[in-house]
Amino acid sequence: MEIVVLMKQTFDTEEKINIANGAINEDGVRFVINPYDEYAVEQAIQIRDELGGKVTVVSVGPERSVEALRTALAMGADEAVLINDERIPADGAAVAEVLAAWLAKTPYDLILGGNFSVDQGAGQVAIRLATLLGIPHVGAITGLKLESGKAVAHRDAEGDVEVVEVALPALFTAQQGLNEPRYPSLPGIMKAKKKPLQQLSLDDLGLSAPEAKTAVVQLSMPPARQAGKVLSGELPEQAKELVRLLRDEAKAL
Repeated sequence: MEIVVLMKQTFDTEEKINIANGAINEDGVRFVINPYDEYAVEQAIQIRDELGGKVTVVSVGPERSVEALRTALAMGADEAVLINDERIPADGAAVAEVLAAWLAKTPYDLILGGNFSVDQGAGQVAIRLATLLGIPHVGAITGLKLESGKAVAHRDAEGDVEVVEVALPALFTAQQGLNEPRYPSLPGIMKAKKKPLQQLSLDDLGLSAPEAKTAVVQLSMPPARQAGKVLSGELPEQAKELVRLLRDEAKAL
């Protein structure tokens, strides 16, 4: 079985975010595999070990993404591909277009990815990619079973569980609870150095610069949290004052 994992390198969730000149300052920041993508990598390896085949991890991003791809190879993936081109905008639609062009030349039976990336949180790439490829998409899965050319997935439905059956090939995005991602072992890290890692540009894909559908207008830190207020008086007076504060100060009404 040919399994492709969509992967992104993101900020370590423990890092403190600093904004300088309208952009996130990356100096000295540690980057990791997007946490939700780790579940996808682990699930792909488990399926490969059970059914045979190959796991290929692919990322669209800068040169530093090689480190995250090597980590996935150390976990047990077989091959890695980095599509790195400064003409690719940081936009979900553009990234999906690039991945679709690569997958048009790549055999696949199953595509896995994270439910969303922790740096942007849009959750657009997988949905757009499935649409471009014309294959089913099931998001936020917490369980997956393959049998006879089809897949049965359990997906998180806001506290409930929805069971979905689709034909393969299909694309699934992983939610927390799907599995417990493994840590790369020392032998795995040594083997990863010899595994194939291909770097491609838009020219290699025969693709011109994709058009971004979104743009970042402004970045800013959240306002400092203000001290709470204690309302006094009788309950009707407190309720009246609360409504006034919500309307005039918080602008919530």
